[in-house]
Parts: sequence; structure tokens; C-alpha cells
Amino acid sequence: MSMADVSVVVLVALFAATLLPRFNLGLAALPAAFLVGLAADRTAEEVTAFFPSDFFVLIVGITALFAVAQINGTLDWLLDGMLRLVGGRVLLVTLIPFLTGAVLTAVGTLPAAATAIVAPIALGLAARYGISPLIAAVLGITGIISGLLSPLAVYGTSARQLGDKLGIGLPDSAPVSFLAGGLVAGLVVAAGCLLVGLRTGAIPRGRITPTSPADSTAPGSGSGSGTKETAERAGSTKATRVLTLSCLSAVLVLSVGFDANIGYLGLTAAVVQQLALRLDPGEIISRIPWNIVLLIGGLLTYVGLMQDLGAFTRISDLLRVEGSPMLSLLVICYIAGITSFAASSIAVFATTMPLVPAVVAEGASPVGAVLAVALASILVDINPLGITGGLILGAAEPDDRPGLFRNLLTYGVVAVIVGPAVACFAFGWW
Repeated sequence: MSMADVSVVVLVALFAATLLPRFNLGLAALPAAFLVGLAADRTAEEVTAFFPSDFFVLIVGITALFAVAQINGTLDWLLDGMLRLVGGRVLLVTLIPFLTGAVLTAVGTLPAAATAIVAPIALGLAARYGISPLIAAVLGITGIISGLLSPLAVYGTSARQLGDKLGIGLPDSAPVSFLAGGLVAGLVVAAGCLLVGLRTGAIPRGRITPTSPADSTAPGSGSGSGTKETAERAGSTKATRVLTLSCLSAVLVLSVGFDANIGYLGLTAAVVQQLALRLDPGEIISRIPWNIVLLIGGLLTYVGLMQDLGAFTRISDLLRVEGSPMLSLLVICYIAGITSFAASSIAVFATTMPLVPAVVAEGASPVGAVLAVALASILVDINPLGITGGLILGAAEPDDRPGLFRNLLTYGVVAVIVGPAVACFAFGWW
């Protein structure tokens, strides 16, 4: 058995061990990476190099930024403003994360930056108005997926450039087809979520009346928000809201318009507000989800080691078969989906695209093949093993995180099983 095979077995064992009482996956992932690395003749320094420092800065910076907005009452004020804007209709409130995510990625925002912005909004709305955290998260990320194949977005531009470079023969209408495919996929998933949410009560029916932030209690207001001190602070002044909204806007504009690092921007904005508003830094630090940082950081370190050992290449080789164009495309879609489950989707898409020309040469549609592979690699993004899942978990209420982790993992596994097949047969003929 090769070390690539061993790394896969150990990963499966780690997830199986989560069924044991008091087993912490985040705490175990880093030692597992260290031990597997030693067995594979990797030094501790080489294993540590796989730790996602960019993820650490991203989640700490964004959660600190929104922690300040929650502590000073601006976030509650903003969420209630959204509710008033739609006349108190909870169903329309539920769609806000979807629309926000779609617009952000459609205009070129990178997926991680878009998720960092959408996740706190989605989970904040969920906690405040009794919406299922899973439904809110899925809608937000589905919105992001809907805009990813825009001609301005990273997937849309990558699909066209790689298609031309590989000589796939994409028509001039390909960008429009890519955008339409992403929107259709996103709208179908969103419609399914809304239907399930309404039928199961995960989305409240009817209208609700927004409450003033000063009246908020612990449910939906975050950790410690039920105290008298926080309740008084929640009744934020106009000057406080102007400062906080200015900081949020600056982070949004600089990250989206100038591609600045949103994690560092978030930390900078949080420190500026903490000093200006004389907030207790300990309260901000305590709201950063360190357990999630450990969980995702440990898992991504282990996944990085697996990639270095060739585990995902090994999985891809096992799945590669010869057959008809659609069967071959289906296999490629599964390679993309399985690999993307625990790796960078855009990187997986770029490395899977060289397999597409052979399928097109056999008779598959050029646009359909590229679109199917792209969707197969991004439909599995809603799982807790990557930055997307980490940002979602970090934005959730502390009490909701264990259940949300299990739900996201279940959703991600189902997406890996179903998503590539749906992407292939629904879009492969375009």
C-alpha cells in the first residue's frame, strides 16, 4: 500500500472517529498530518508548510470585523433594515444572501472574498429570524456559484482562456452559455432549498416585525449579547453606525475593486473601530471561532499533505475508464467533484480541463463539456473541509456549529455523489 493510499485510509478513520464521544477532529488532524508525514519521509517543517495561513488571516479578520459590528449594534440594525426593506416577509429575507452572492461573484469578486462577505449576513439573518442555518448557508453559497461563470468572474474567464489554449473550439457564444448554465444550476438548487425549507418549517412563513437592536436578547444576537452592557451598547448611535458602515464599505470596495486581501482589511477595520469606540479587545477576540480555525486549519494541512503524496491523483486514476463521450465526461466530472471536495475548486478545474479535449474529439459538445466540468467542481463547495465551510461555521452561532458541521458534511457528501452526474447529464449536451 502506497503512502497515498495510507493517507486516504487515515482521513476516513478520522471522520469515522468523530462518532466517538469527546473526539475532536480539529485537534486530531494536525497530529495525523505530522505522523503520516513522518511515515512518508516528510519533515515537520514540510508538513507545517501546508498549514493554510491565508485561511487563518481570512477567517480571523472577517469574524473580528463582524464581531465589532455585532457588539456595537450596527449588525442588528442592518439586518432589521433588510427585513423592513422587504416588508417583513421572511421568505424574501432568506433570498438576500443568494442575491448578494450572485452579484458579488458576477462582477468578479473571488469566491473566498464573496463567501467572507455573504456568510455573516446569511448566518446573522438565520439566527435573528429563526431561519435554518443550513438553508441560509446553502442559499448564500449557491448564489456565489450562480455568478461564478460570468464573463467577469474567475471561473468564466478561466473557462474561456483554458478552452482557447487547449483548442477545444468554443464558439463566440460560450461566455453567455457559461453564465446561463451557472444561473440555472444556482436557481434550481435555491428553489429546492426554499421548497424544503417551507415544507419543513426551516423557513418561517408569513411576516414578522423587526425588533429594535436594544430589545434583542441572546438568541440571534451572538455570544454574550443578552447582558445588560451589550444591550445598552446595541442601541448604537448614528456616529457609531456611520463609522462601522464606512469600515464595512471600505473593506468591500478595496477587496472587490482592488483585489486587496480581505482578511487583512477586516483586521485593520476591526482595530480602527475598537480604538475609536473604546471597545474591550477581549470581547472581540473571544468571538473569533478559534475551534473552527483549528478544525479547518488542521484539515487543510492534512489535505495539503495528501495532495503532495498524490492521493487525489490516485483517486482520479482509479476512476478513469474508456467509453462513450458522455460516459467519459461523467468520469471526468466525478474526478473534478471528488477532488474539489477537499481541494481548491478553481485549481481542480484548471488541472481537469486538459482531459476535456479528448472527450470533445469523441463527439461531446465543447461548451457542454467545459460547463459540466466547471459545475461539477464547484457544486461540492458547500462542505466543511475548506475555506467556504470554515467561513460559514465561523459566522454561525456557537451553539449551532456542531450541528451545522454535521449538516454541511452530509450535504457535501451528497453533493459529491449527485452533483457530478447532474452536471454531466443536465449540462453536458449544451
